Amino acid sequence: GFHKDPRDYHFGLKTETGEQKLLYRIWESGGLESVRRSRDWAHPVGWLSARDDVVLVTGGAGFIGTNLVDRLIREGRPVRVIDNLSRPGVEKNLEWLRSLHTFEFVPADLRNVFALEPAFDGVSQVFHLAAQVAVTTSLQDPLRDFNINLRGTFNVLEAARRQPNPPAVIFASTNKVYGGLPDIPLELAGDSYQPVDTEIRAYGIAETRNLDFHSPYGCSKGGADQYVIDYARCMGVPAAVLRLSCVYGPHQFGTEDQGWVAHFLIRALKGEPITIYGDGKQVRDILFVEDLVEAFLKVERHIARLSAQAFNVGGGPANTVSLLQVLELIDRLTGRPPEIRFADWRPGDQRYYCSDTRKLGQAVDWAPQVGVAGGIARLHDWLSNSYVVARHHAEQRLAL
Repeated sequence: GFHKDPRDYHFGLKTETGEQKLLYRIWESGGLESVRRSRDWAHPVGWLSARDDVVLVTGGAGFIGTNLVDRLIREGRPVRVIDNLSRPGVEKNLEWLRSLHTFEFVPADLRNVFALEPAFDGVSQVFHLAAQVAVTTSLQDPLRDFNINLRGTFNVLEAARRQPNPPAVIFASTNKVYGGLPDIPLELAGDSYQPVDTEIRAYGIAETRNLDFHSPYGCSKGGADQYVIDYARCMGVPAAVLRLSCVYGPHQFGTEDQGWVAHFLIRALKGEPITIYGDGKQVRDILFVEDLVEAFLKVERHIARLSAQAFNVGGGPANTVSLLQVLELIDRLTGRPPEIRFADWRPGDQRYYCSDTRKLGQAVDWAPQVGVAGGIARLHDWLSNSYVVARHHAEQRLAL
């Protein structure tokens, strides 16, 4: 059966539209024994209740959250994770974290304020990563996108504000707050677009760029972005915004709608065709997740002087790459060219985007350390051994 209440995603087997929910996925992949084991995920960690320095990570079982939680715990910090486990694959991330670390997991949805409030007990720092992450999904269901991204962020900020000592909130925003950038003249340089303006070409898009929310996703994330800044200005919550650009790395189960570098690799490793929306010459500055985690932690350490500010964080000019160039790298790694199909451009898709990260670099002495080729090779190696690819190959052998 299905369960209608979106705040309790972990209940029921399927959504009203037929999408598999968490219980169904666990049952299908590991049977009843896996379902029984999952009962232990949410057991509280008793010693956390007596502390006042807990780090709360919303969306902590997601791709970025998993990498951040792993780093935090390795540094000896007490961590509490909130996640509704709605995205396929994140339960595998949670199991991986559980196999290595002790932390508290709260299976809750940020739209449910009654489940959210108790999770802030003893919290001194919040990394707010939970979100609806796809432009296409926001176009199909803008109300859901609004409730998760904007109302969910508002709920986090209110829960922080109500604490006796409000914890700092660092928010994962997006470069989509700058819109489609249609006013920036571009030219073709081989198999990629580049700005005609030499300064933008040298440094990328800066935080001084006017905001231009395009698509419901751009509106919900952009609105949340501005709420975070204003709660720091007006409501006594120390907070900063990081506007992310194309993050990739281990523990990412990319889809056609989000996480395109991992999606391309997964499709290539499974021998499946890849669809390019547009001409493939659109350019992004891609950022390896370890570099993003370092940026988060550096901003946290300096939150007192960085509060109420927004920072671009991405690979920067040194890590710009077109979709076609990424496919060439994948071809070399897999040893066989993937089948490519082309489709129309999607709303809000930027032909060129590169983050000007100088503001962040000057504020906290940060710069990306992992290059494009090395980072994609590391993601390739991780995905080659992940359950997604391994299960696909096992199913193929059974079919033979």
